[in-house]
Amino acid sequence: MIFDLTEEQLAVKEAARDFAQRVLKPGVIERDTHMTYPKDEVRQMAELGFLGMMASPEYGGGGMDTLSYVLAMEEISKVDSSCSVIMSVNNSLVCWGLETYGNAEQKQKYLPKLTTGEWIGAFCLSEPEAGSDATSQRTTAVDMGDYYLLNGTKNWITNGGTSKVHLVMAQTHPEKGHHGINALIVETDWPGVSVGKKEDKLGIRGSDTHTIMYTDVKVPKANRIGDDGFGFKFAMKTLAGGRIGIAAQALGIAGGAYELAVAYSKERTAFGKPISQHQAIAFKLADMATEIEAAKLMVYRAAWMKDQGMDYASASAMAKLYASEVAMKHTVEAVQIHGGYGFVKEYHVERLMRDAKITQIYEGTSEIQRIVISRGILNGELYLPVLGGAVESH
Repeated sequence: MIFDLTEEQLAVKEAARDFAQRVLKPGVIERDTHMTYPKDEVRQMAELGFLGMMASPEYGGGGMDTLSYVLAMEEISKVDSSCSVIMSVNNSLVCWGLETYGNAEQKQKYLPKLTTGEWIGAFCLSEPEAGSDATSQRTTAVDMGDYYLLNGTKNWITNGGTSKVHLVMAQTHPEKGHHGINALIVETDWPGVSVGKKEDKLGIRGSDTHTIMYTDVKVPKANRIGDDGFGFKFAMKTLAGGRIGIAAQALGIAGGAYELAVAYSKERTAFGKPISQHQAIAFKLADMATEIEAAKLMVYRAAWMKDQGMDYASASAMAKLYASEVAMKHTVEAVQIHGGYGFVKEYHVERLMRDAKITQIYEGTSEIQRIVISRGILNGELYLPVLGGAVESH
């Protein structure tokens, strides 16, 4: 197993790190404080190609592998998780979902605008009563012949206030349960689409999270993704890849907190020497480094499995579960290492701690990830590549 990154991957990582440190970091505290959407920063991300990294060059994308995308997500998340979640949704859920499951006309119409940042996309699955239980869709898409009549409400929608196109899951055949759900491409300037107020959140405060309402929206049949009833499968398949992006975000948050903690521990003195020289702090750093490295290997492996065309559902769930819990644990430790300064916004770690929490919740809570993993084990479907072969459940 080769652990070295290619020159191209290293270049992506360096470009993302430079952008995060040089462009994102100077204003990140103010954007967090005032819940300011990073409009200019998102535009610059688009110019660098970070909004359509895995999409085909045919549609204006970068044609990069999943690992390159993960590396960019990781570096940007070390500084600004609001920007990285905007990037994640556009890449992992919207562009990837459209290119993988959309038809030729849909891809040609929407992807060039999404990959270049002319438009931003949103993925609309969650509802007031359909969060972890995504099968309980109350949003309806009634078949009216040549169009669907869409009605319902979607909650917690990232990019909800700035997106120009939504991928909406809606129930068409209630009698079929989740087999009756369709995935529809909806343009936000169509009559009947309205946006609620921006949510005042604990973390990722710069990203715009809104409730979206659909009232008698006429969606052409041509905007249905896949066959009739494919919507739930589309959502689950797309989320499996999206979890790799959120795992990378969690990894970046943890890594950013760790880098700040190491630097601070070398500068801050107590009892006549830098606090990094005290075993109590040195051991914290050792634990942080070890668990972040373990999370990194899990996230990179999941990305590699996806690129190899392997079944990565369990690997992505494991990566997101572990990386998100490492992020939460070690951002708390970073605040502790900073002491009183860790409670002050100027030192960044308190924001990273607040941002870390959402990685345990969105794109499937930690509890949902454990369901995915345990089902893979019990159904004999868990496949994890290791040195010399694979571990298979029987």
